[in-house]
This record gives sequence, C-alpha cells and structure tokens, in this order.
Amino acid sequence: MEAVKDASHLYEVERRARHAERPGFRINELQISPTQKVPWHYHSNVGDTFYVLEGRIRVFMRDPKQDVTLGPGETFAIPPRRPHLVTNAGETSATFLIMQGIGEYDFVPLT
Repeated sequence: MEAVKDASHLYEVERRARHAERPGFRINELQISPTQKVPWHYHSNVGDTFYVLEGRIRVFMRDPKQDVTLGPGETFAIPPRRPHLVTNAGETSATFLIMQGIGEYDFVPLT
C-alpha cells in the first residue's frame, strides 16, 4: 500500500486529539477501546514515542520481532521504518500520546 499523510480514515479509535504540530514534529493523543487497534504500519522518516496516560497498551514490532506492554507514565520509542501495531492491553479504554518526529510524517499501512 502507499504512504498517506493522514491515516485517521484507516482505523477507528474512541477519541483523537492533536496537541501540537510543527514542521517535522507532532503530538497526538489517542484513546482506544479494548477491541480497537492501530493496524500494522511504519513511518518512512519519523519515529514514534509512546507515552501512556491511562490504561495499558501493547506495541508489537517486526524486524526484529518484539512486543512491549506499557502502563501509565511509561514510554517507548520506535525508530523510522520499523513496522509496528498498537493494541489495548487491558479491559478498559487506554489513552496515550504519540510524539512523532523529527521529519516529515507519513503512515505506510502493511497487510
């Protein structure tokens, strides 16, 4: 699939909020239900840094295979081009920040 500049139409979440956006950097907040996920994808030029506000999330990665579970106050960074998937790791909603940069944002979906 081709890279997109706005992936909001590719998957559903309970809530999205943009807290900051500058050339080469942005901070988004996502809230996902226990059944929702951010599907497999990667970013060509930017890394993702996750910071959990409420609940628990699980981040699965490829190349190499790895998964990490994060709770409130915990962070984890993924470099550009590393495929990843984000799921809710709990039984209630999870809310987290995604800090993306430094570079031009894109979202490359994987099948």
